[in-house]
Amino acid sequence: MGEGRSPDRPCVAVIGGGPAGLMAAVVLARYVHVDLYERNRHVGRKFLVAGAGGLNITNQAEGEELLQHYAPAERLAPMLQAFTPGDLRAWLSDLGVETFTGTSGRVFPVRGTKPAQVLRILRRHAEDRGVRILTGQVFSGFTDDARPMVEQGGTAHVLEHEQVLFALGGASWSRTGSKGDWLEAFEAIGVRTLPFQSSNCGVELDLPGSLAVHAGRPLKNIALRAGPHEVRGEATITAHGIEGNAVYPLVPVLRRQLLAGEEATLHLDLKPDLALPELEGRLRDAVGAERRNAAGLDRPSWALLKAFTGKEVMDDPRSLALAMKGLRLPVQALRPIDEAISTVGGIAMDQVNEDLSLKAHPHLHLAGEMLDWDAPTGGFLLQGAFATGRWAAQGILKALGKGS
Repeated sequence: MGEGRSPDRPCVAVIGGGPAGLMAAVVLARYVHVDLYERNRHVGRKFLVAGAGGLNITNQAEGEELLQHYAPAERLAPMLQAFTPGDLRAWLSDLGVETFTGTSGRVFPVRGTKPAQVLRILRRHAEDRGVRILTGQVFSGFTDDARPMVEQGGTAHVLEHEQVLFALGGASWSRTGSKGDWLEAFEAIGVRTLPFQSSNCGVELDLPGSLAVHAGRPLKNIALRAGPHEVRGEATITAHGIEGNAVYPLVPVLRRQLLAGEEATLHLDLKPDLALPELEGRLRDAVGAERRNAAGLDRPSWALLKAFTGKEVMDDPRSLALAMKGLRLPVQALRPIDEAISTVGGIAMDQVNEDLSLKAHPHLHLAGEMLDWDAPTGGFLLQGAFATGRWAAQGILKALGKGS
């Protein structure tokens, strides 16, 4: 039980020390003893990697505007309504982490606050509540009666906690310990799983060698469309195709098309703020290379346009304007999982009850990216992790007859 722990209080295990696991541990610790098991030397390693370019911790969207970014929205709706972005910001503020809203509704810790500082605050808050954090502990499978086992230094032991919450993550960024290597263990206890697939990732295009010089350069203020969905934002030309915040929300559409053997195509509007007639007029008054300046295109955009159009299009103002407003980019594939920001797959949602406990093993609960749900970048992924962690923890408390 541990020194200073009351034998009258139930003991719950949390396996996984990312955002979902830390949130769950904090919620649980108010009413029960909590042991948090983490495979790495420190908790939150993926949290730090995600924040390397600026910690986009949530988004200002609320209500239906928020839910439209999640799939399956109907399953996640109760969790996101119970713990909204506003609630997350208020909770962080209480801990001393102030936030601000940036462009496109993205929410960040105030300038000067580093991801490592936020993580230290979250860990300290958990420990102050009595959470015992045990690092270097790797989940290694289940016993015949579905009791989890963790291994440290080659020695495995069985967890005898009354309830267990798993927050093992998906399979993206494996260098952070999010390896998705737990699928077989859950299959072995009769839980249906789905193969992991890339989400929030770049796409592969058939790029000519002439574009190699532009790899790493941005396509600014563009609009991309796949199927019925359109996104405004930026993208970056890569050695394989394009990636960026205008691409990621369209990956689910492209994934479905590729899996179905259908033609997967991105439609790129290089000048979304210019109507077609105005753009055509600008091009008609220019000749040859002057048309790039007339349209206000930078060199990377112009090079991409030339790569996916013929000379006859580039020579005709009307055709060129149409191409700028709807350049077809046939997608060959999604980039591999290890390059993806997140994954879909894992535990199928029909395997869990409303409280995120497993139907086959109600003493086991799940949270975070190990469940088969999807959301784009922009703060939605972290919001989903925190919300599902809180929801699963409250489910455990209800099962134990604790809390309100």
